[in-house]
Amino acid sequence: MDSFAHALHQLQSGALQHPAFLAQLDRVLESAPESPGRLLELLSEEHARRPLPGELYQEVQLRIGRLIAARQRLGGDDTFVQTRPGAHTVPNAPPSLPPRLGDAPPGAEPERMKGVGETLNGRFVLEECIGFGGMGTVYKALDLRKLEASDRNPYIAIKVLNVQFRGHPKSLIALQREARKAQALAHPNIVSVYDFDRDGPMVYLTMEYLQGKPLSQVLRAPGFGGMPYAQVLPIVGGMGNALAYAHGRGFVHCDFKPGNVIVTDAGLVKVIDFGIARVFQKTGEDVDVTVFDPGSLGALTPAYASPEMLEQREPDPRDDIYALACITYELLTGHHPFNRLSSAQARGTGMKPQRPAKLGRPQWQALKCALALEREDRTPAVTKFLADFGAGAPTSRSSQLAAWSAGIVALGALTLGGRHFLTREPGVQDSAPPQAAAQAPAEPAAAEPVPPPAPPPVAPPASAAVAAALARIPCAALVAGVNANTVRVQGFVSTALGQAGIREPLLAMPGVATVELDVREVDPAMCPVVSTFAPYWVAHRQAGGGAALRLAGTASPALKEGDSLVVDVRTPGAASFMTVDAYSPDASVIHLLPNALALNNRAPPGHRATVGRPGDWVVGKLPRAGMVVVLVTTPAPLFGTLRRESEPSDQYLASVAASLAQMRARSSAGAIGVEFLPVATRPRGR
Repeated sequence: MDSFAHALHQLQSGALQHPAFLAQLDRVLESAPESPGRLLELLSEEHARRPLPGELYQEVQLRIGRLIAARQRLGGDDTFVQTRPGAHTVPNAPPSLPPRLGDAPPGAEPERMKGVGETLNGRFVLEECIGFGGMGTVYKALDLRKLEASDRNPYIAIKVLNVQFRGHPKSLIALQREARKAQALAHPNIVSVYDFDRDGPMVYLTMEYLQGKPLSQVLRAPGFGGMPYAQVLPIVGGMGNALAYAHGRGFVHCDFKPGNVIVTDAGLVKVIDFGIARVFQKTGEDVDVTVFDPGSLGALTPAYASPEMLEQREPDPRDDIYALACITYELLTGHHPFNRLSSAQARGTGMKPQRPAKLGRPQWQALKCALALEREDRTPAVTKFLADFGAGAPTSRSSQLAAWSAGIVALGALTLGGRHFLTREPGVQDSAPPQAAAQAPAEPAAAEPVPPPAPPPVAPPASAAVAAALARIPCAALVAGVNANTVRVQGFVSTALGQAGIREPLLAMPGVATVELDVREVDPAMCPVVSTFAPYWVAHRQAGGGAALRLAGTASPALKEGDSLVVDVRTPGAASFMTVDAYSPDASVIHLLPNALALNNRAPPGHRATVGRPGDWVVGKLPRAGMVVVLVTTPAPLFGTLRRESEPSDQYLASVAASLAQMRARSSAGAIGVEFLPVATRPRGR
């Protein structure tokens, strides 16, 4: 690293001219043991102190990019993107090199690219290069609009398409699809994506700025030999929760690797870069499948790609499970389960991963099943892997906190250096330990028996821990209140999971003795609806709520075939725009408000209204029982134009997610009100 820094200092002092500097740079890169990401960090730091000429700065970035491509061929973590649709990686072929500045046709001007210190669209000041991958370069940027508004956190991250990737004929589609997919994936363990735009030739994506380090730097730190199971578990849980949520929305990441996992300085795990994620639940209405298939880019990382990905088979959640298992193994042992060989090579040579030291038999069985080199033998769902891998004797709250704390400290050192009342049955761990008879003198026969000492009170669970546990439950929108050792939960959950799926993980938490549930169940077909709006429903409830929705003229949450759908609504305590939609199990949505006969959906604070009239919307024969009506109140109109009365719900939900994400970026999730109304439907006469 000193040689790279020394070369930069010599250039900036005038001791080296550009040709001599580039020659020395090539010698440094040939033998550089450092992470290419660290080289980019140093380049960005030096450029911020004393800016390099723009073309030279770009040239250095491109040469480091060639180092990334070369290391990827040797099994590195960096994503390699084939720039020709349908191209295949050829074993032992020389690394593909990004174009040099001098490769332009004679007389052509090199493409002018902005770098650190410059501004995109007069708004985003590029302050630091913080990452470099196959699809783009990521910068830390100052948002001048946020600064003007005195935002306490005016920084965002900007991903700019690399020069070689922008040559791909569908690059703009790629970034737009990444933005839309990521906006739809609103989860605490997934990075928040705001929007995409362009400034001249530069196409970029704006997203949440994370202060932390990629997991790849943890795993590649000198001397790293693995972590204890208790420290690994919360990291694996964060990654698994993100993937489980994405899979529940129909997405496979397709390039899950340590470099796409960020551990923030606060110890939170964030998954990034759904750039080549592909929908695995395809329907006839999925326009993206025919317009653009991210798999055509050929972007994947061999050390973490399943055999099926390498064979270009249709994506499946089990592809991500394989990658998750590889990373879990590395966290435990410090090395890859197949010595960084591709899964195809490991399968061809009959390699078997060895059991990590001190890993319990049930956990090893779970990990080994997730590492299976045949898709049919692999763990079918992330939630099952997490449950199996986390199985074992319950630990006390203090030991769990200690494990979390130790895990965060270790990472820092490496990178910086109807209502139901349920009561838990008393367990062995709650009783006093047996005492040997010899430890206490015998009492006289006439003496009164001495009552045993009262057990110490169990510390109540932390509200944040309960909220985190509820956020991990798929297809649910749940909030909880904690009173001593009782947790009261309200919300909605899929009938596939049921109330037991809420009760059991909460009762397993230290300090929880009683769980009270006031939870309504929804048809599993409504999971995409619930998952889209759940973060906003939770935030609205936590901010005090106010939105209300119920069937008009009846106390029953059910309608028969031929009944009219009429609902009473109430808006929160702020002026807002109302959107009311009815989602059917046949994957369609009907827009109750606004519509062609009721365009005005603006409402004053605490407004009450009835939406619909008898005969407007009549319940017909549904393929499955039940629908969900959703009320959304927003500080601005959800859409600028009126949508047709009915449309496929998946397309509409994607548009809703994008619009809500933009509003959240401008205000807060609490400013958006959401209320659900599950409606049971049945045939006439029943």
